[in-house]
Amino acid sequence: MNILGNYKKWRTYRRTVDELSALSTRELNDLGISRTDIRQVAKRGN
Repeated sequence: MNILGNYKKWRTYRRTVDELSALSTRELNDLGISRTDIRQVAKRGN
C-alpha cells in the first residue's frame, strides 16, 4: 500500500475514534459500545 493510502486509513481511524469519544457513555451504551472498545471498533471500520 502507498503512503497516501495509509494516511487516509489513519485519518479515518482517528476521525472515528474522535467522534465516538465525543459521545456520552449513555450514547455509547445505546450503540452497544463501551468506552474501552472505541479503538477496536474504529479499527474494524477500516
